[in-house]
Amino acid sequence: MRRCAVGGQAVMEGVMMKSDEGIAMAVRRSDGKIVTSYEKQTTLAKKGTFLGLPVIRGVVALYESLSTGLRTTTESAKMYGEDLFEDEEPTKFEKWLSDKFGKSVESVILGVGAVLGVALAVGLFVFLPVLLSSLIFGEDKSIWRSLVEGLLRVAIYVGYLLAVSGIKDMRRLFMYHGAEHKTIACYEAEEELTPANAMKHKRLHPRCGTNYLFLVMAVSIFVLTIVDVVFQYGFGIEIENRALAFLFRFGIRILLIPLIAGLSYEVLRWAAKKDNWFTKAVRAPGMGLQLITTKEPTEDMIEVAMAAFYIAMGERTCEYYNSIADAPEETGEEAAEAAEPSEEPEAADT
Repeated sequence: MRRCAVGGQAVMEGVMMKSDEGIAMAVRRSDGKIVTSYEKQTTLAKKGTFLGLPVIRGVVALYESLSTGLRTTTESAKMYGEDLFEDEEPTKFEKWLSDKFGKSVESVILGVGAVLGVALAVGLFVFLPVLLSSLIFGEDKSIWRSLVEGLLRVAIYVGYLLAVSGIKDMRRLFMYHGAEHKTIACYEAEEELTPANAMKHKRLHPRCGTNYLFLVMAVSIFVLTIVDVVFQYGFGIEIENRALAFLFRFGIRILLIPLIAGLSYEVLRWAAKKDNWFTKAVRAPGMGLQLITTKEPTEDMIEVAMAAFYIAMGERTCEYYNSIADAPEETGEEAAEAAEPSEEPEAADT
């Protein structure tokens, strides 16, 4: 089995694949043809700076994943044939921000959307569990408080996933997520990359972001329990006012997000490289959650995922696919042959 340094995510009617050198995206357009794009981008953790150090690289990976995900989702909508901002009238506030900072209205809307998305995530997965655990325990200083808070966080996360999985568009997104996993699994199994071969593989993958998010919640239980014990018994810090105590606990959790994210990333890397009973146990909850976040794809979805994968690996170019998509039906194959060598290169081993 060969290792693959490419990872990805589902986008609107397509898949994004990210390698150490850049980001490739393939989308099945509304007319049924596959269009692609590629952007050279080297991760900050690979530039030989302190950002590549353990734990710190996990924080960098989280930031890059969030920023890339937002950008590629918007770009995929344009590639599909829908401009998310075409019919949306910017608000006066967005126009003011655009004039103030010299950015396009589209960039401002993306920025506002990112802020609102982060606020929603913090509200659901940080604020709400802290609030509920505070209501449950009241003034009780039990060390079990962080455990209950963590279990509440997991329950909220699972409930959120189940809720969104019932939405039709999200279900298609989860199907493309499954296509991404099957494509990478087929390559790692050293099989010829064809939709039929990929369909034989499981849609679950140990390096999935779903595993990472579960690990974040699991690691947070251990880290926050230790922090609570240190503050309570080590420093003797006890805040009598319940409102201030709540704000203190909430603030500490916000400040510890980078540390927890970095530690979780290292656990994910370690667990993905090993294959024994212990690492399987570590991966098991996240793999179970992938039963929600991935769905069985169709072969045409896997074709899209493979297009993004080939480009990310440097084995095909955007011109190969875009020439087919833009050419008349009767000349599409000839255009593809002109854009690419007639002999398909073999898959590179990473």
